[in-house]
Amino acid sequence: MPELTDPKPLTEATVAGVAVPAAPADPQREKARSLAGDAWRDLRRKPMFYISGLLILFLIVIAIWPSAIASGNPLACDLAKSQMGPTGGHPFGFDTQGCDVYTRTVYGARDSVAVGILTTLGATVLGSLLGGLAGFFGGIWDSLISMVSNIFFGIPILLGGVVFLSVVKGGSVATVTLFMVLLGWPQIARIARGAVITAKQQDYVQAARALGAGNTRMLLRHILPNALAPIIVVSTIALGTYISLEATLSFLGVGLKPPAVSWGIDISQASNQIRNAPHMLLWPAGALSITVLAFIMLGDAVRDALDPKLR
Repeated sequence: MPELTDPKPLTEATVAGVAVPAAPADPQREKARSLAGDAWRDLRRKPMFYISGLLILFLIVIAIWPSAIASGNPLACDLAKSQMGPTGGHPFGFDTQGCDVYTRTVYGARDSVAVGILTTLGATVLGSLLGGLAGFFGGIWDSLISMVSNIFFGIPILLGGVVFLSVVKGGSVATVTLFMVLLGWPQIARIARGAVITAKQQDYVQAARALGAGNTRMLLRHILPNALAPIIVVSTIALGTYISLEATLSFLGVGLKPPAVSWGIDISQASNQIRNAPHMLLWPAGALSITVLAFIMLGDAVRDALDPKLR
């Protein structure tokens, strides 16, 4: 009598003479793939994401805690050291007022990055809210919000900054941020409006409406998650642009003003001495360029990950 052995796991069954695949051995269902999950898997394979992410993380750390790598006082100056080159303990040299360029470059990240992040958050929230309402409700709301955004679009942001900030006394982070949010939200609003209109026309939204879902539920549960991708991409790239814009306004003398420490202020003061002391311009301008480039690189990586057509 042959020995009985455990049968191998069945991979198919026979029903009425027809082979039917058997149920999987693992009863757990596979986790559904989402856009965010696919985007994160794609980002993890991009060296550009890691490079830009590390640069941005470093900038945020020194913006919050600049004394970690610069122990000096950015406002402590000695005219006897005016325009001196690099020396021991002062690797970037001194500026016209005898201030340590290294310390000012490190501390300049605080206000510059703060303006960029706060402006991006403000413009994204305001633009997404107004653009989303215009795209979802349409009608008079769409016409009114579109008309207002077109008015702000007609104002060149740099020219508007020169005019608006020149009549405001005391250039602070709050003042510059408020102005940039005021003129920066229309771009996000247009992106949000188009994304909401596209999502609103999808079958799953129409099905939710037919089942009696309210406007709030459809906006928060069905439309917003599917309209976030283009908003996130534009906001990430715009952050670097806002940092550059703050430096430009400060360079022109209408943005941040002393005693604030900003890369734009230092570049403005060093521009007249580029031949005599090029080190005064090199380091703050280099820090600004690297920061803007890092955010643009991150925005490009996020765009490629969130757009299925670019994978």
